[in-house]
Amino acid sequence: MSGTRQQHRKSRLKMNDWANSSTSVVLDQSWTRVERSVLVAVLSVEMVLGVIGNCLVLLVKIMCRGRFPCRYWVPFVSLTLSDLGSSLLIISGSLLAMLTKGQRSPWCEVVSLLKFAFITSSIGSIAILCVQRAKGVASTGRGASVVVALACLASWLTGVVFGSIPVVYNWIRYDPAEMLCAVFWESSYSDMLVYILCAFSICIVIPFLLILFYSLFTAAGCERNCDSDPDDLSSVTPLIVAFYLFCYTPLAVSELILLGRLDLSPAPDWLRTLSSVMSYLDCGLNPIIYCANQDFREAGLALFWTSRKLLFSEPVLTSVTKLEL
Repeated sequence: MSGTRQQHRKSRLKMNDWANSSTSVVLDQSWTRVERSVLVAVLSVEMVLGVIGNCLVLLVKIMCRGRFPCRYWVPFVSLTLSDLGSSLLIISGSLLAMLTKGQRSPWCEVVSLLKFAFITSSIGSIAILCVQRAKGVASTGRGASVVVALACLASWLTGVVFGSIPVVYNWIRYDPAEMLCAVFWESSYSDMLVYILCAFSICIVIPFLLILFYSLFTAAGCERNCDSDPDDLSSVTPLIVAFYLFCYTPLAVSELILLGRLDLSPAPDWLRTLSSVMSYLDCGLNPIIYCANQDFREAGLALFWTSRKLLFSEPVLTSVTKLEL
């Protein structure tokens, strides 16, 4: 029994030594000047697209709701808020980290928590949208809107809960490859396995299966939404799903590589960098995808064109009142 304890203690000390050494290596890693310039330029473009695009989308959704059909507006708003928050906080945090060569506490822990919350809320919102579209449960009714809003809120809270666990256990370190703070495991492989399996099963796998099943269900023509308008904004759902899966595939692959390595070594640097860049790209692509819907695009153009005419138009004489002396 004592021999087993000593062996376990030696393996744990060895694991901690590896973690400390690997963390120091990661922290000492530096980008070349050209690589840093390219990444700064890419992150800047993604941040501008994400912030401006999602702000304009929210403005059109709020001010022009009657000008285009949108029966499932609740998950669309939740997804837009997630993309906007990621663009404002996460992408800007990565851009600042590239310029200052690191992130410090407590912003380091906040960024890690928020990134997990935004990822979970976005995939949860898309899953809810796919289920709504297949079942034909519109968000126009008060009861349905409350239920769908609670489901979207649950996806946000789930991401916050699972994102706070690494912060509580002090697993967060700055990773130059991901350009933000990420989880570095300094405990046993079993701890990592339990956490990742629980987090991925609840936050990622279940929504992914819902997206896959109900997307195929809708594509097969089995949806109950028989009276749906083909011009409804939900017509862009297949594009949203396709680009989301495409952009987040590198992130899923890097996490699976980490899960498959018993020595807790992370995925290659280039893959972790690609996963961050691609996940950020999705935040700026969604507003462009919304504009693929003709009614939504026309509502946005009408809003800004009308505002411009009102701003620059000259006074027009509309009536004359004759005063008698």
